[in-house]
Amino acid sequence: MEKSKVYFTKIITPEKMIEMEEILGRELKGKVAVKLHSGEVGNQNFLRPEFMKPVIEKVNGTVVECNTAYEGQRNTTEAHWHTMEKHGWSKLFPVDILDEDGDLELPVEGGKVIQKNFVGDHLKNYDSMLVLTHFKGHPMGGYGGALKNISIGLASSYGKAYIHGAGVAENMWSADHDQFLESMADAAKSILDYEKENIVFINVMCNMSVDCDCCAKAEDPKVRDIGILSSLDPVALDQACIDLVYQCEDPGKKDLIERIESRHGIHTIEAAAALGIGSREYELIDVDSLTK
Repeated sequence: MEKSKVYFTKIITPEKMIEMEEILGRELKGKVAVKLHSGEVGNQNFLRPEFMKPVIEKVNGTVVECNTAYEGQRNTTEAHWHTMEKHGWSKLFPVDILDEDGDLELPVEGGKVIQKNFVGDHLKNYDSMLVLTHFKGHPMGGYGGALKNISIGLASSYGKAYIHGAGVAENMWSADHDQFLESMADAAKSILDYEKENIVFINVMCNMSVDCDCCAKAEDPKVRDIGILSSLDPVALDQACIDLVYQCEDPGKKDLIERIESRHGIHTIEAAAALGIGSREYELIDVDSLTK
């Protein structure tokens, strides 16, 4: 079986984001949704709209997000729109809060824990998707990568509670932890089945705190910036990012690794691979060496 291709560059610039999208060779057609993290108000680590601007404009994309299921400045549509304006997203791009008008139910074929996923209803208005992910730690998932961005990230407010609760939204904070991680993998499968060949992924490994961009008060970054990675396979992409954290020589990596391991973060990747939505086996292609 051919290994998934994951492209890698150490150069973290807005212009390089375009190259990392183009090298995948998949044209995003029609109306393009750009899924990213709008950043909780107070968070210092999220990737800024100016950094994303060239690649979003290149695909003529609309920035999409969904409301959260916990307290903060993104838990209602009104609050989320205010955050989009405060953080500069709506000043530079068209923006769509996908669950502003409710949920869209997607089937999860062969899901291990959940058999349905609730995403923002507006998802049906788009033809393809560019997934821009800031790779970092996460208080519950251990790490935040492409799989989380299309599962929890695209889930509606109710859908987020449903995934966290392993199919019981009322159990959002009390479900079995591994079942929550498996539910994320299940939800990611529903997105990949829905988008088919119309989705690409870019992970940016910078500002890597042990905390997510959803934290209003996040820990400062622990690991030096590593680079940008892109792939058509989100499982291989996230696995490659995890491997690069372990392989880097920065002593601060111990904090990020502790966060990943203490939350069993690798299990999301294991579960996604078991569902057949991607492979943990990959070929890492150094883009910088190709251009020398």
